[in-house]
Amino acid sequence: MNLRIAAALSLGVAVVAPLAMAEPSGPAAVVVTEVAGASAAMAHGEIKKVDKEAGKITIKHGPLTNLEMPAMTMVFRVKDPAMLDQVKEGDKVKFVASRENGTITIVQLEWEN
Repeated sequence: MNLRIAAALSLGVAVVAPLAMAEPSGPAAVVVTEVAGASAAMAHGEIKKVDKEAGKITIKHGPLTNLEMPAMTMVFRVKDPAMLDQVKEGDKVKFVASRENGTITIVQLEWEN
């Protein structure tokens, strides 16, 4: 992770890093929107569906330890709709989800190497 992004996140600042279109063997592109104080472990998953109109994404994921949820496939809202422009069905991702206003929302999303 870029040191400027890491520093901003440690201060609880919301950051959006532009995505570079990279080949799967190249460096991972990152979209980050972090909520102040969120320090949850990242979960791993695979994108199953992207619904830009609804602002939702379906991910088959491993356990969400910060939410005490087992592995499953589920639909999430995204904190930043721009995240949906950067991923597609079949992409492997790492992400952090949190409860925001009673809804489980993805607040950080990265492509896996």
